Amino acid sequence: MNAVLIALLVLPLLGAALTLAPVFGREPAAADRRALRLNTVVTGAVLLLTVALAAGFDHDEPARMQATTDVSWIPALDVRLHLGVDGISLPLIVLTALLTFLCALYSEKRLPGGEGVPSAKAFVGLFLLLEVGMLATFAVLDLLLFFLAFEIVLIPMYFLIARWGSGAKAPAANRFILYTLLGSAVMLLGFLLIGSKAGTFDMQALAAAHGNGLSHTTQVIAALAIMVGLAVKAPAWPLHSWLPDAHTAAPTVGSVLLAGVLLKMGTYGLVRVLLPVVPDGTATLAPYLGAFAAVGIVYGSLACLALARPGAKGDLKRLIAYSSVGHMGFVLLGIASLTPVGVNGALFANIAHGLITGLLFFLVGALKDRYGTADLDTLSGATGAALYGRAPRIGALLAFAAVASLGLPGLAGFWGELLAMFGAFDPADGLSRPAFVTYMVLAGLGTLLTAAYLLIVVKRVCMGDPKQPAPVDQVADLRPYEAVSWTPLAALTLLAGLWPALLLGLSDPAVKHLLGGG
Repeated sequence: MNAVLIALLVLPLLGAALTLAPVFGREPAAADRRALRLNTVVTGAVLLLTVALAAGFDHDEPARMQATTDVSWIPALDVRLHLGVDGISLPLIVLTALLTFLCALYSEKRLPGGEGVPSAKAFVGLFLLLEVGMLATFAVLDLLLFFLAFEIVLIPMYFLIARWGSGAKAPAANRFILYTLLGSAVMLLGFLLIGSKAGTFDMQALAAAHGNGLSHTTQVIAALAIMVGLAVKAPAWPLHSWLPDAHTAAPTVGSVLLAGVLLKMGTYGLVRVLLPVVPDGTATLAPYLGAFAAVGIVYGSLACLALARPGAKGDLKRLIAYSSVGHMGFVLLGIASLTPVGVNGALFANIAHGLITGLLFFLVGALKDRYGTADLDTLSGATGAALYGRAPRIGALLAFAAVASLGLPGLAGFWGELLAMFGAFDPADGLSRPAFVTYMVLAGLGTLLTAAYLLIVVKRVCMGDPKQPAPVDQVADLRPYEAVSWTPLAALTLLAGLWPALLLGLSDPAVKHLLGGG
């Protein structure tokens, strides 16, 4: 199984390198088609390998690191090529492989285009390099390798926004890269502090030590630096301001991967690094993380309400981006509780958000393609966009994704937020229960606000009079390639909501192991 995990990383890297070779022919249109087909084939093969990895995973011991590889890479710094998966990282690897394959499939029929856009070969090369970085982030077990994988994704995503995006794409891409690079630099300082004091960058050895050998001051300083760096990517309020612009300008597949995977890299790092490596420092900062999370939940919901109201000229992609600030606030609140219940809820909410928000961005991208705009006032007109009448399948999927996002019981969005609030209701020993109960109340208010703005969106986009004038005369309903790309996300949203043990059975033993010094 360690060979399978290595192949997961090598295959897309080889695919990206192949796009630099003159093997696609000289005729531009044919070369683009072959490059896009290569993208689908490589990401499909990676998805099959992740399925094999999940099938070969010992589900009786999800707390044990499996499919491991541990060889020396840079002896002078004691950096090792250390890879492995457990019940925390496996679902994220599968989610990453699934979303990248669905985006590649979608791009084969709907490549972002426009005047001056580079060839599809450049798009495919960057896309596959992005997949390498995303998968490696969840598979590496060395702090410096984690930093390297964390950084690999930045350049491909920058170019996907800057070259294949729309609107104010250059400023959005610049803001994205500046924020995330600054956060990464601060995070690296925390990693170097831990490595210099502990004598190793190995994440398993550091987790087993559980802070032994690191003074309280060292832990607090390291935890603060790492938390700030990861909070930028999460994104936590008030370090979120790069996100709405990036989502609004990004192409559809860029928005799907940005929301579905890149945001998870930050919260995964909090669980994988902070909780077991610097537990005392994390406990000191946890109340502040919980406070920022609670404010972010309410802030994100209020921003979405402001964008959803008539006359606000709210962009639907921007609205969903702000909704991510609120939803990821629940993830951060669960982590801040430092309890198995809360952390399990955070990990579940990670996966649920990736599925649901990925589907929402696909749907909004399709609406923008059909109408030429994602402006909510333009779409809804005087009575509403009437998708139920004009494109009933897209309207039904949009309503389904919206109610899943607001946390309807029986769908994936419900369990993570519920468990995160349970964790805040009874936080770990040493944390102020009144403070965390206050955070829980604010989070509960956020769920009500979330339901309000999502139902407003459904009313304005899905309902209305189909006989009223619209921005376009005909709206094409669900196309075959869209159905193939979106159906797995809807099905998994329902499956995770009805059978939460599918994820919680994997994460719970691994979380308890980490919190206990595993």
